[in-house]
Amino acid sequence: MELYFLGTNAGVPTLQRNVTSIGLRMYEERRALWLFDCGEGTQHQVLRSLLKLSKLEKIFITHLHGDHLFGLPGLLSSRAYQGGVTPLTVYGPVGLERYIRTSLELSQSRIEYELNIVEHEGGVVFEDDMFRVESALLEHRIDSYGYRIIEKDRPGQLNFEVLKHHGIKPGPLYGKLKNGGSIKLEDGQILHSHQVVGKPKKGKIITILGDTRPCPNVGILAQDADVLVHEATFLQDMEETAHNYYHSTTLQAAHAAKDANVHELILTHFSSRYKDREQLEPLLIEAKSIFENTLLAEEHVLFPITSKSV
Repeated sequence: MELYFLGTNAGVPTLQRNVTSIGLRMYEERRALWLFDCGEGTQHQVLRSLLKLSKLEKIFITHLHGDHLFGLPGLLSSRAYQGGVTPLTVYGPVGLERYIRTSLELSQSRIEYELNIVEHEGGVVFEDDMFRVESALLEHRIDSYGYRIIEKDRPGQLNFEVLKHHGIKPGPLYGKLKNGGSIKLEDGQILHSHQVVGKPKKGKIITILGDTRPCPNVGILAQDADVLVHEATFLQDMEETAHNYYHSTTLQAAHAAKDANVHELILTHFSSRYKDREQLEPLLIEAKSIFENTLLAEEHVLFPITSKSV
């Protein structure tokens, strides 16, 4: 899995950075793309990126402020023109469906694919046999949510030498053993899954937060995550401003990562006052003084997600 930042600026786009949108590529795991937030101009950013809207499966909206939402109607409308014909589900706070339906209706936009909208107030918002997505309310001027994406453990590798020794050829029996079943050999011996399958592969945990002040649910969502994506709108010397605007500073994000025992912290949602990489560097230095394994989000750069055990 990989994170791909389509926008990292707070509030409004600038010449250097677009407003918030984050892609989670899972092409190996399920051949799919998920988006987290969809600020104005996201579809333009996608056109300049490695991402494909034809692979887009889900969109998770953290909150209904424009810099996280205004790109959604345009992206939904034009998705079909980029090969997107499969069903798409959008998750987000109460009010999201009214915003989407009204925008599409008034603009007379036609959606040729199946569009599902799921409003939530936290809890488990999605689960299948591969992933579970949990959400919790953060502390912002309006309802803002964070998402915890949990990849379920996967079966270990088959021991092909043992299978070959028992004369088992590739086919349905491989799948039965890998999925925990047992098979009967020609000599009557029973071969069990645990005899030929290695230890399960630990699933990854990715936490992506919406705009927030420090609050208890940050730690709950981030606990033991492989990657935490946390806003760092301001340097620490602007802590009072951050508090007044319901945002976080670099040190607050770093303390959250340290307290939650995460593996890697990626800072994003930067104030427009920090115009370029040189002016963003002090944010990184501040955060690393508390949590060394910190990175600055960069647009159009892939951030591979590695497990804490690696």
